[in-house]
Amino acid sequence: MVKARLSAHLTPFTMRLSLGQELRLVQKQVLAPRMIQSMEILQLPILALEERIEQEMQENPILEMREEDPDLPAEDVEAEPPDAPTDEERELVIDNAKTEDDFERLLKMDEEWPDHFEERSRPSSNRVEEEGERKHDAMANMVARPQSLHDYLHDQLGWFELDPPLRAMADRIIYNLDSNGYLQSSLEDLLGADATEEDLALARKALALVQRLDPPGVGAHDLRECLLLQLTPGMPYCEHLQTLISSHLEDLEHNRLPVISRRTGYTIETIQAVLQELRKLNPKPGADFDDVHVPTVVPDIFVEPSEEGYKVRLEAGRTPSLFISPYYRKLLLSGQANEETRDYIKQKLSSAQWLIDSIEQRRNTLTRVAQAIVDHQKEFLDKGPEAIEPLKMQQIADKVGVHVTTVSRAVDDKWIQTPRGIFPLKRFFCGGTVSADGEEVAWDTVRLKLQEIIDNEDKQHPLSDEQLVEELAQKGITVARRTVTKYRKAMKIPSSRQRRDWTLVSPADTHHDTPSDGERNQEQEDDEAE
Repeated sequence: MVKARLSAHLTPFTMRLSLGQELRLVQKQVLAPRMIQSMEILQLPILALEERIEQEMQENPILEMREEDPDLPAEDVEAEPPDAPTDEERELVIDNAKTEDDFERLLKMDEEWPDHFEERSRPSSNRVEEEGERKHDAMANMVARPQSLHDYLHDQLGWFELDPPLRAMADRIIYNLDSNGYLQSSLEDLLGADATEEDLALARKALALVQRLDPPGVGAHDLRECLLLQLTPGMPYCEHLQTLISSHLEDLEHNRLPVISRRTGYTIETIQAVLQELRKLNPKPGADFDDVHVPTVVPDIFVEPSEEGYKVRLEAGRTPSLFISPYYRKLLLSGQANEETRDYIKQKLSSAQWLIDSIEQRRNTLTRVAQAIVDHQKEFLDKGPEAIEPLKMQQIADKVGVHVTTVSRAVDDKWIQTPRGIFPLKRFFCGGTVSADGEEVAWDTVRLKLQEIIDNEDKQHPLSDEQLVEELAQKGITVARRTVTKYRKAMKIPSSRQRRDWTLVSPADTHHDTPSDGERNQEQEDDEAE
């Protein structure tokens, strides 16, 4: 029985592995390289498009850039040069284009372009010296690399007279600090398993030296040690700060001031004053040395008011006008070039025409998509972010008549200049919920209403997440409690206990407040809610 069942199961599998020929009709969608290039051009922002055009200009000698006069009126600028190819010539060139590999350069270009490939004499020694001086001046005027935290600490070691082993160990500790100035690993892990007691003693001495350097707090293992290293005897409330940092840092984080008051004997007013001094300390002493690079934002689209509402236009000044070189077109049609040169010109001509068409298609698609978005979000531009409407990419795709992936590529990494500021184009797409009146409300509107309720709440008795849900329901917005918790955390709004102002609470209420009371349980539920 076992053999029979095994053979029954193996027979179909063996038939599928048999060698044979069969005809199958299958539909497959294959993207041509030109289609992929068009999608890539559509997805590029304006700065990346400029780089792509510059690269194509260097690789394709067929492409030329039209220099436009900014003082010339728009109606006087011709759409194409007088010697632009006719439709028949362009169709002839594109139809005959081949897919062979490009030559690295045209053959005998020195004969056909004598002006560009003329022989020149080698520069004299004086000219070489002048060029060297110009390069030296350019290098001297370059922006210097900002000093890092490790270099800054290493330079301070020169102030001390140290033995070579101690200096080497201090450097070893310095270059193992993270970007915030913390020593994440222990000294045992830093030295390795072969370390002796003498090595550990030397490492402790070096670490104590590093912790004396500027900025204060570097070389600490955790936040508590970092804050304690920054305390000096002359600071206000120095002893109070040492007590709170050493034993009550978690209570300060959760705003449990009455608990601290009972355990230390400090008044609520004193704890509040100490807390103000604590906020002056730096929890990340090494973060100031990070070189934060803020990328430049260049809008691709501009929105201008018009009689019908708002009109969009693309940034055209930064995109050069490209056209096909008449020299190569005439060379191809004249029949004077050899076969290899003709094939090369045809291929480059086809590539250039596809690039020009892709840029024009990008311009048209981006204009239509942006105009549809602006028409839908007119209330946002009139009244502000609180009036944004729920919008999905599929709605714009249906309105423009393109696929939703085309809309996604069109708005990717694009910025729009509006009368209310510069926004990423994706900013206008957001989901929503249904209000009590049956109208759609955008999630951005829910967040703004939530912020408004929290700003106007009684800080003596702040609202829990459940109470925030009830307040939103009174304004006609029905959301779940986990949604309120998610948005509150995304907006970096503390929980109800952390928002409580204990200076407004009577002493009787602070006396009965304990870490295990109902309000603390409510805080834990708010923090753990999904």
